[in-house]
Amino acid sequence: MVSVFLADDDAGLRGAYRKLFERTAGFRFAGEAADGPGAVRSVTALRPDVALLDVQMPNADGIEAARRILAETTTRVVMLTTFDLDEYVHRALTVGASGFLLKNASPAEVLRAVRTVHDGNAMLAPEVTARLLDRFAPRRPAERHPFAGHVLSERELQVIRLVARGRSNQEIADELFLSLETVRTYLRRMFAKLGVNDRTHLAVLAHEAGLLRDPR
Repeated sequence: MVSVFLADDDAGLRGAYRKLFERTAGFRFAGEAADGPGAVRSVTALRPDVALLDVQMPNADGIEAARRILAETTTRVVMLTTFDLDEYVHRALTVGASGFLLKNASPAEVLRAVRTVHDGNAMLAPEVTARLLDRFAPRRPAERHPFAGHVLSERELQVIRLVARGRSNQEIADELFLSLETVRTYLRRMFAKLGVNDRTHLAVLAHEAGLLRDPR
C-alpha cells in the first residue's frame, strides 16, 4: 500500500487526485494541502511514502517545501508542473526531488509515476534526464559541491558519467562489462557516499561537477 500526499492550490486538481488514489487498489490517499507551509507541516506529521507538490504555491513555493520535507522525512517527492521543462527543474532536482509529473498526465501515468518513485527510482526516463540536464544543470563553482571532499575511484567515475549521459543500468553493465547487480551495488554505495537520493540527483551533480567532459 503506497500512501500519497498532495499539495496544490487548485482545489479541482486535489479533488481529482484524491478520487484517483482512494479508488485505486494498492494506494492510500494520506492527505492534502493548499500551500507550501501546510504541505511541510502535514507531511512531517503524516510521513507518507510519496508527496506530490505543485511547483508554484502560495506562501512558499513547492521547491522550498520539497527541500524542507526531504531534510526532515524519508518521504520521496515528485514535483507537479504545467511544463515538462521550466525554470524550476534544476532547483528541484538539486534539492533531491525524484522527478516531475505534468498536471495533464493521464491517471495511468500518475499511478505509474508514484509507484516508480516509491520503488526507489527516478521517474524520468533516461533520455528525458539527459535532455533536461543539457538545458538546466549549469555548474555553479561558487558553491561547495556535494562531491567535494570525496575520492571517487575510476570505476565509480565511469558509472557516474554513464548515468549522467542517460544510460540505463543494463546499458552501463554492458558497456563496462559488469553484471547488472554489480552496477546496482555501485549506485547504492555512491548514493550513500555522496548523499544523493536517486539516479536523477546523481546525474545533476555529475553535470555540475563537470564530469561529462571527456577525461584526458
